[in-house]
Amino acid sequence: MFEFERHRGGERALLIHINFPHQPDQDDLAEFVELTRSADVIDVDIIVGTRQQPSAKTFIGKGKLEEVGAQVKAQDIDVVLFNHALSPSQERNLEGQLQCRVLDRTGLILDIFAQRAQSFEGKLQVELAQLKHLSTRLVRGWTHLERQKGGIGLRGPGETQLETDRRLLGKRIKYLNNRLAKVARQRDQSRQARKKAEIPSVSLVGYTNAGKSTLFNALTDASAYAADQLFATLDPTLRKLELDGFQSIILADTVGFVRHLPHDLVAAFRATLIETREADLILHVVDCADDNRQEKIEAVNHVLREVGAIDVPQLLVYNKIDLPQFKARVDRDENNQPWRVWLSAQSREGFDGLLSTLRGRFNEEKLKCRLTLQPNEGRIRAFLFEEGVIENEKYGIDGEITLNLSISSALLKRLYRKFKLSEDRFTMHTDTLAGAA
Repeated sequence: MFEFERHRGGERALLIHINFPHQPDQDDLAEFVELTRSADVIDVDIIVGTRQQPSAKTFIGKGKLEEVGAQVKAQDIDVVLFNHALSPSQERNLEGQLQCRVLDRTGLILDIFAQRAQSFEGKLQVELAQLKHLSTRLVRGWTHLERQKGGIGLRGPGETQLETDRRLLGKRIKYLNNRLAKVARQRDQSRQARKKAEIPSVSLVGYTNAGKSTLFNALTDASAYAADQLFATLDPTLRKLELDGFQSIILADTVGFVRHLPHDLVAAFRATLIETREADLILHVVDCADDNRQEKIEAVNHVLREVGAIDVPQLLVYNKIDLPQFKARVDRDENNQPWRVWLSAQSREGFDGLLSTLRGRFNEEKLKCRLTLQPNEGRIRAFLFEEGVIENEKYGIDGEITLNLSISSALLKRLYRKFKLSEDRFTMHTDTLAGAA
């Protein structure tokens, strides 16, 4: 396994944050400070500046670069952290000018993930993301790697060290992709077994440090790691939750999201996030005490859209009501359906409202209906077959398939959205259609 140079605990860091007035959706400085503390570094000082656009060579201007260089020498800085994405050449030029390590926002998040990974799968996922990030840094990278190999035992076809490193990286990335594909197949088998057992799955998602793991532990009496820091949870945890004597669900705790989450991380964790895409319900946990909660809700939805989970029904869970002293309650929409629950995972105030909402959703009586599919609509039949809602089916002479379904209203709505089906395609019944085929 590749070894990566990673932050040692207690490194002295200088933080750089540049405002670009004409660029929307900029990263938050307070969140950046929390990220650095989660990486276990000492944030010695913060330098803030304003530019119209980044410098192509060093990202910051000449005057700001001199200011940063003076601070690095005066305060014995080990690493300079940028709250921005730097190109490989910018990172290299800055290290040459400042004579110390330089890390951008993506590299910082990757470092935090490397510290948090505990399971074999989590370590594979983080290593894959690190290798993909590192491979971009090899392009016109370190000059000492441009030399051709030579000397006793190293004379050969003239392959440069840089070319060797690229080849080894590519080989390792291919290996990791194969291992993670195997993990994805194993997870898929587990999901299929749960579907056959008709156990609904609920996935906890939310912005990092919203309180997902605390809520997960309180609901399931589990011991998943929970702390007041960003990305406390990395490895997914699944537990069974008994709603009452007749109904249970599988609750999944997932990695927290953050704005501008590195794309390589999203890709590497795709196998894990499929649990969210295949869930029957998403509990979207929100820190209700956060003034920027709406922006963070949108950031989470952006990642859900990336992994194909945006169409899964969501229930907003406004957590931490004990901090701003909100009241525990359940908000309902114009159809009297719950869409937001207010609670405290720490004090368990409002849990009755959440559990009652979950019972109401998963204990509902199944709807009986008939759907006729055309020969070119095989994907819809495959989806319904995987969900286990087809009671029986009948084939017509012209290739049409008539399906008798026993389906929940939540899954029916998801079917409407996923395949853009109109309600008039379905014939609803109040009695069982066992003899219809």
